[in-house]
Amino acid sequence: MNGALYLDKILTQFSSPLGLALILSLVGLILLLGRRRLAGAGLLLVALAGLGLCSLPVVADILLRSLEERYPEISVVELPSAEAVIVLGGGVDPRSKGRLYPDLQSAADRVWHAARIFHAGKAPLVILSGGIFPRRGTGASEAEAMQMFLIDLGVPAKAICLEQRSHNTHENAVFTAEMLRESGLTRVLLVTSALHIPRAMAAFRAVGVEAVPAATDFMVWEEPTHLLRWLPDVRSFSLSTAVLHEYLGLWVYQRRGWA
Repeated sequence: MNGALYLDKILTQFSSPLGLALILSLVGLILLLGRRRLAGAGLLLVALAGLGLCSLPVVADILLRSLEERYPEISVVELPSAEAVIVLGGGVDPRSKGRLYPDLQSAADRVWHAARIFHAGKAPLVILSGGIFPRRGTGASEAEAMQMFLIDLGVPAKAICLEQRSHNTHENAVFTAEMLRESGLTRVLLVTSALHIPRAMAAFRAVGVEAVPAATDFMVWEEPTHLLRWLPDVRSFSLSTAVLHEYLGLWVYQRRGWA
């Protein structure tokens, strides 16, 4: 992965709720030590309040719903037939030394969904998009990791095509679009998480691919609001962070002309 991509990853970490809270806290402490106590205390309170809000289940659900409801869930039966189904591999951790199998993590639902679509006869070809795991630099690609499980789910190897150069959603779209043009394919389904699909659809549209969304891995909880939904927890903080990452990604992609 080149320097620009590393820089993007680093900036993303520091622009997360935790990263921003740490920066605000550090600046606040410096101000306190510099005798600007009111300003320093204010920044510390803002950092604490931000962490607290992002940790509330009700807040996480509101944020999730704002993205996941853009492309509602569609059953496999209702999906139109296509020439290929594209599966994006964000979150896959390919085989590490000493481990026999990859960890699909959040991409597991995507692989399951692609297998369902294939076995339902909706598309004869599955394109798996994802390069070498960024922090490792060598070894299996995300696409290869997904292929292993897809074959175990009954999809024949001859029906699978790998795109192994991409490291982010923009590159997923660019390199997959090249493969589609070379093969003359135009009718495609796009599989990724419901949280990620707004940015993915925008990225593919920007490179001239009008895909049909086939979102999976919906995370909004359909349950009544009660006292426990107002108590902070780690899962909610993680979900809020993921949503804000997507909004930041959408904003950056729009500024760069990638969406």
